[in-house]
Amino acid sequence: MDVEPNDLLLFARIVEAGSFSMAAQRLDLPKSTVSRRIAMLEASVGERLLQRTTRRLMLTEFGASLLEHARKVAEEVEAAGALAQHRQAAPSGKLRISMPQDFANVVMADMIPQFMDRYPAVSLELDLSPRRVDLVAENFDIAIRMGDLPEDSTLAARRVAIQQFGLYAAPSYLARRGLPEHPDDLLQHDLLCILSRSGGAVPWILQRGKVRWEKELTARLTANSPQLLAKIASSGAGIAASTDFIVAKHVKKGELVRVLPDWDLPGSTGWAVFPGRRLMPAKTRAFLDMLDEVFCKNRDKSA
Repeated sequence: MDVEPNDLLLFARIVEAGSFSMAAQRLDLPKSTVSRRIAMLEASVGERLLQRTTRRLMLTEFGASLLEHARKVAEEVEAAGALAQHRQAAPSGKLRISMPQDFANVVMADMIPQFMDRYPAVSLELDLSPRRVDLVAENFDIAIRMGDLPEDSTLAARRVAIQQFGLYAAPSYLARRGLPEHPDDLLQHDLLCILSRSGGAVPWILQRGKVRWEKELTARLTANSPQLLAKIASSGAGIAASTDFIVAKHVKKGELVRVLPDWDLPGSTGWAVFPGRRLMPAKTRAFLDMLDEVFCKNRDKSA
């Protein structure tokens, strides 16, 4: 016996409405469809469920027994709908996020407590490992990624930040080793460079207007943490390429100054990547909206 749950739900709605016509009207279905589906349900269970007279519907003995099960189906459907409505109205549940450790430490350290305070029903799980997680297979809600994104039809992305890069050094280092006046002068300095995924230093490509400078560099230190490089540079160890987000506090304290300020390195875009679901969970939407809120404020301050 193959009983369709939707037909059990329809059976409960008919009894509740008191007639086929009223049930069809409430459910916005043709009366003929309602009658056909109940006939199919009766054929499936092998017995009549309803006796129809000109004035009223009457349950058969078996219909009364089946109604108890049909009402449980209706209650479960209503409970599921209420749960979905509540989750959309009030963000809740566990939110799993992958992001670079430096981004978490520098950019998100203030935002995360604000989010937790605003949405007490949401718990957070942050993965700060450098690996690129598979959001769908590993059940992550959001990943923060920098730079160009590969094509992936299963994912959607929202731009959250544009990071500007520059060269920075401590005043003590420049007093000791001299201030570079041209990119060629960098070849005589201790350079602190980002470690590429393939090994070695990420090249520095400097541009001033239409003039482009790029030469192979010999790094004194490479590391895959821009935050660590900025901190080491602030101690006077060399010249580092870093983002405005990361060096902001060091510049404010006078620990770092811009080197070759007329020359810019290519910027990097930060993306919030998430599964491309048509119905986004409220917890995910709330976090993305707060990202927009925080970065809009940062852009306004820097404007």
